[in-house]
Amino acid sequence: MKKIFALVLALTLALSLAACGGKADDKTIKVGATPAPHAEILEVIVDILAEDGYTLEIVEFDDYIIPNTSLEDGELDANYFQHITYMNGFNEEHGTHLVNAGGIHYEPFGLYAGKCASVAELPDGAQIAVPNDGTNEARALLLLEQEGLIKLKEGVGLSATKSDIAENPHNYDIVELEARLLPTTLQDVEMAVINGNYAIDAGLKVSEAVAVEAADGTAAEAYVNVIAVKEGNENSEKIQALVKALKSDAVKAFIEETYEGAVVPLF
Repeated sequence: MKKIFALVLALTLALSLAACGGKADDKTIKVGATPAPHAEILEVIVDILAEDGYTLEIVEFDDYIIPNTSLEDGELDANYFQHITYMNGFNEEHGTHLVNAGGIHYEPFGLYAGKCASVAELPDGAQIAVPNDGTNEARALLLLEQEGLIKLKEGVGLSATKSDIAENPHNYDIVELEARLLPTTLQDVEMAVINGNYAIDAGLKVSEAVAVEAADGTAAEAYVNVIAVKEGNENSEKIQALVKALKSDAVKAFIEETYEGAVVPLF
C-alpha cells in the first residue's frame, strides 16, 4: 500500500508541475522577427505586455524561411517580419498553415541609387538589382514599371517574375538577388529595389530613394506587415494581447518618430 500511495503521490506531483509549467508557458510569448524594424518595434511593447503579466521573448532571424517553418513547427508563438502576400504565397508553396492575427504596418519599397543617381542617368543595359523571392520580386518589378523603366505583361500583378517583362526598351539587366544582400550590391549596380527592413538595416532612408512605390491604391493592403500565427491560435489570449500592444499609441509614436516614412503604421 505504501508503494502504491507513493506512486500516486509522485504522479499527482508530476501532473501538478506539468500544469504549472503549461501555465507559465501561456504567459510567455515567443515571437520571431527580423532585426529592423520588427524586433525594434517589439522591444517597445516588452513593458506593456509585462503589465498584463506576459513575458515577451524576441527571437531574431536574418532570413524569410526559418521564421515561418519554426512557427509551423510550434517553436514560436508568432512571427513578425513579413507582409500578408508573402505569407499567403509561402503557405501555398510550402504547405504551411499560417494566418494573419493582425496587420501592423506597411514598408514602402524604394529604388535606391548605386552607380547612377537618377533614372534619367541610367544607360542602356544598366544593371538593376531586385529581390529574388516570390512576391517581393513582383513588387520590385511593379515599382520599375511605375517609373516607366519596363512594362509587364497585362494582368500579371503580384505574380510577376523577370520572365513577365513584356517591354524593356533600354535592355536593362534585371539582377535577381537574395533580399538581404541587396544593400551590399549598390556599389556594383546602377540601382537596386530594396525591401524596407533591409534598407533600414543598411542606413538607407526612404526620403532619399530615387523612387518609392505609390502608397495609394493596393500597395498598403497587399503588403501590410502582419503578426503571423499557426492557424487556430489567432484568437488565443496571449496573441490577442500581443496584437493589442502592437497597436498601442506608444508603438505608433515610436514608428513615426524613428523611421521617417520608411515604416507606416496602419492602425
